[in-house]
Amino acid sequence: MTEKKAAKKADGEAATLAKIAAMPAPYRAMGERLHALILRSAPALQPTLWYGMPAYAKDGNVICFFRVDKYMTFGLSDKANHALEEGAPHQLRESAWFFTALDDATEGKLSAIVRKAAS
Repeated sequence: MTEKKAAKKADGEAATLAKIAAMPAPYRAMGERLHALILRSAPALQPTLWYGMPAYAKDGNVICFFRVDKYMTFGLSDKANHALEEGAPHQLRESAWFFTALDDATEGKLSAIVRKAAS
């Protein structure tokens, strides 16, 4: 990895962690858990900010992100591998999920989504 790439990666990680740290409780803990889950599920993804949200990119393209509004929302960008469902490309695709708690079952589902989206 070049020095410039390493610096950009460190800056993206720091900005993402700062954004997560600014989230209100209990979403801060959920954001920390999501951050770890995403990096563990798809190590090729690089943390960054996208429209002010924690996001994760591959080859410069944002694949997934999360944000806090009324709920925690996890979403996929148009650059994600959307082969998550069967069917023709013109059909509607799932691209965002919201939740108020992050239990083990939800974490497992999100981990599978991240792995597929980043593939």
